[in-house]
This record gives sequence, C-alpha cells and structure tokens, in this order.
Amino acid sequence: MTKLDIARPAAATPAKRGRPPKIKAQAIGGDTRESILDAAEDLFSKHGFYGVTIREVAREAGVDTALVHYYFGAKRDLFDAVFLRRAEVWNNDRVEAINRYALAHSGKEGAGTMTLEGLLRAFLEPPFQWSLKGGPGWKHYSALVAQTNANPAFGGETMARYFDPAIRRLIELIRILLPEAREEDLYWGWHNLSGALTLTLGETGRLDRLSDGRCRSGDLETACDYMVRFAAAGFRAVCEKP
Repeated sequence: MTKLDIARPAAATPAKRGRPPKIKAQAIGGDTRESILDAAEDLFSKHGFYGVTIREVAREAGVDTALVHYYFGAKRDLFDAVFLRRAEVWNNDRVEAINRYALAHSGKEGAGTMTLEGLLRAFLEPPFQWSLKGGPGWKHYSALVAQTNANPAFGGETMARYFDPAIRRLIELIRILLPEAREEDLYWGWHNLSGALTLTLGETGRLDRLSDGRCRSGDLETACDYMVRFAAAGFRAVCEKP
C-alpha cells in the first residue's frame, strides 16, 4: 500500500462554494479522493455515522467541503463509498481462498478431505491478515464494520449489500460438510460467527480488561486460531440432528 499525499486546492482568490471546475477537479484527482475516503473512514470508525459531519471530514482531509460533495454527494453516499472500497478486497480474497481450498481438498463426490476447520480458516484469515498487516486504514475499516454490523438503523442492509455473496458461498461449502444440517441451523451458525468476527476485529480492548491482561484483543493471530476452533465446534453443535 502506498502512502497518499493530501492535496490542498490552491487558489489566488478566496475559495467559492459549489462544484469546482471540471478541469481543476480532474487535476486534483485520485489523491484527493483517496484522502477524503481515508479521513471519512477514520472518523466514521471512531464516532459512527451519526457522529460525523461532512465539514469534519473535509477538515480532516484538508479540503473544502465542496470537494467532498463533488466527489461523493451526500454523507450516506460517502459512507457507502468508504464501505465498498475495502469490502471488495475482503470479499474477493475470502471467496478466492475458500474456492481454492475446496478445489484442493474436495473429492469426486462429496467433501473429500475438506474439513470444517480448514474451510473456516481459509475464510477468516484474509480479514485478520489485512487488519494485522494492512496499516492503520484497515484497522479503521475493521472497527467500522464492527460498528455497522451492530447498527439497528441500517447495519443489516449495509452488511447484506456488501458481504452476502461471499457469506452465501461459505454456507454452500459448509452444507457439503454438514449435509444433515437444516437451512436455519446454518444461518444461525453464521449469525453467531459474524458477531464474534466483527467484535474481535474491532479490537475494543474489552478482552484485555476482562482477562486482567492474560489475553490481548490486538493479538489477532491467536484470535483467529481460537475463532476457527470455536466456530467449527459451534456449527457442529447447532447442526446436529435434534
């Protein structure tokens, strides 16, 4: 990942409100757009959607509010752009990982040598690795996803829009491994895993205080190992025949 420079529009006369000239906007271009997304991502992750204004995003990015409106429109459009930017990376990596795993381990008929633990690890490792090694922006994004997943106003709709295709592919493969499972069991299994995943990636520090320092919420490699085992056992437990 490259470090983005924050570009400030230079003007010989006082800045005017409204949409900037097209040539000027194109000259400022990608760096300014990315700087706005970075600033919005940071602020949304700390204060939530309702706790951030367009003016605050512009100030954090070092641009005029008119530029934010020019590139993204209303605040909800800006939020969606922030959410989509990294969701595409997460989803592509996760789907590619579980498809590779399934191809490498599936037999001519049925699950072959696939295991629930192996499949879940393939799906969970990409977001953990991005949060570990991707830099501050990915930390902000993980916290933002955690907030959004728990937001009763629009969280369900936002998560569904950006993450459902990848999740449905995972459930398809779990169904091969647990052929006796009812549909509702699989979805409840995912629901419980989803909450644990986003809370863990949020790195709230709650675990550190609760365990008196024995566990660290920032130890994401250990967290991933525990989550794979916990989720696999959970899926098996809820998918057993009654």
